[in-house]
Amino acid sequence: MLLALLSLSFRSAGQTPAAKPPAWPATAPVGEWQLPAKDYALTRFSPLTAINAATVRNLRPIWSFATGSLRNHGGNPLVVGQTLYVHTPYPNVVFALDLARPGAPIIWKYAPTPPKDAMPTSCCDGTSWGLAYHPGGKLYVPLLQGDLAAIDAKTGHEIWRVKTADYKTGATTPPAPLVIRDMVLMGMAGGDHGVRGYLTALNALTGQLLWRAYSTGPDADVLLTGTANPHYPSHQGKDLGVSSWAGEAWRNGGGAPDGWISYDPDLDLLYYGTGNAAPGNATLRPGDNKWSSTIFARDVTTGKVRWAYQVTPHDEWAYGGSNESILADLTVGGKSVKALVHFDPNGFAYTIDRTNGKLLLAERFGPVNWASTIDLGTGLPVRDGRYSVGTERKTLGVCPSSLGIKGQQPAAFSPLSGLFYVSITNVCMDIQGTPVTYIPGKPYIGTKIAFTAGPGGNRGRFIAWDATNGTIAWESKESLGILGGPLATAGGVVFYGTMDGWLKAVDHKTGEELWKFKMPSGIAGSPITFSDRDGHQYLAILSGLGQWPGVGGTPAFTDLGNYTNPGGVLMVFGM
Repeated sequence: MLLALLSLSFRSAGQTPAAKPPAWPATAPVGEWQLPAKDYALTRFSPLTAINAATVRNLRPIWSFATGSLRNHGGNPLVVGQTLYVHTPYPNVVFALDLARPGAPIIWKYAPTPPKDAMPTSCCDGTSWGLAYHPGGKLYVPLLQGDLAAIDAKTGHEIWRVKTADYKTGATTPPAPLVIRDMVLMGMAGGDHGVRGYLTALNALTGQLLWRAYSTGPDADVLLTGTANPHYPSHQGKDLGVSSWAGEAWRNGGGAPDGWISYDPDLDLLYYGTGNAAPGNATLRPGDNKWSSTIFARDVTTGKVRWAYQVTPHDEWAYGGSNESILADLTVGGKSVKALVHFDPNGFAYTIDRTNGKLLLAERFGPVNWASTIDLGTGLPVRDGRYSVGTERKTLGVCPSSLGIKGQQPAAFSPLSGLFYVSITNVCMDIQGTPVTYIPGKPYIGTKIAFTAGPGGNRGRFIAWDATNGTIAWESKESLGILGGPLATAGGVVFYGTMDGWLKAVDHKTGEELWKFKMPSGIAGSPITFSDRDGHQYLAILSGLGQWPGVGGTPAFTDLGNYTNPGGVLMVFGM
């Protein structure tokens, strides 16, 4: 079942039930897409049914919009009322498009002027993962150089702008923000530059700082009181964010929360992951390196840690753990569980009790050889020492690669099928550590990597996953990788896009291909669906691969230029 967003309180028996007012976004019309992932649980599930297994073959392009950018286009648009908001990568232009008029003409354009030297410090071709909306009429735009701008959703005028990161240190802000009540949460990137990661909470109305939680350092900085996780001895102790590092290495230890944030309104807890430790050469940072590559559950109001779970202690392969955690109520081992499901770049899918951080299940969802299993008793991976990384030799054939078996492309969940849908990059690597010195604002990596296609030769897979027992229900192989996330619908159709530009629709229970369309460019974005006032349902998706990880930008995909070209285009389909 979907995570409940609406709770009711009742008076004594025999009296009229007193309903607690539904909280936003439960009050939003089902035909809109007001949150980055549709809901706080990050399911990317739409209850619309007009587009279904029988009608999807009738989808046709209705209109399109060129963003004017040749960089890598990630994330997805938002739809509020009769307005669609679409963003670009750096320099982070935003357009408001009028859905009530033919062709959806531009209502306004927000075009900030960024520092010219901001782009060279960023990763991934300046990708932005999207916008956030506040029902009071504000849009929140993360600007790559480290600013968060609040703009008027009706006019596009800037209301306030707050600096949340300093690009001159290598810290940038590509993640999509999340609005909870009158708070806006903002992650950041830059772990590979030796930036010490942190999550920021701001007053959504004024931009005032409410709290900031660091990924590394003393408990006071991490906002951790007591035990991080009572189930695992390796997670118990004071100031582990310092003592699990050598000397002062935690100060430049990475752990950037550059992914998606989920929220359980009943528990009033937010969930997110932190990125890999820095430097990439793990021999230079002995220890578990807490709390990099970690899933956090925090109290929304204070930011204090409720629990933490480190998925890859002493991460030698730059996997990190900053991608999304999906919230769903599942039956695991015959018991109903408030679950958190996390598909980690390290190749294991984790089902966790989101109330207390206890690991219930962890299984491979693709080729993995750095560890044989995850010990449910200790919570630790059982490593295969043959795939440890050193500076004396090259380690061959590590699976998955540092790209991760799944990166920031989000997964989806359907309460109808009970399955999770996951885009996978099937790539392995040869890796060797190299000397590196920390210099503010410069990459702090220290590895040489050569990528190879994973088992089978195909570089991408799309799978349906059963998180109650850790098995693959079905899968489709893709010759290239899949960098965009899927959309699940109540019509029984799942949509996803490929690097070579195919937008595909498949049956949610069998994976049978029902429809496909060749987009103008490769796809790193995620589809959404919405409806108009007359109930007509539409499908929208951004295409546009840039220089990383797109056309020729990553050695694993040097042939991608044979299939597609850069160029950002939003395309909308209808029946």
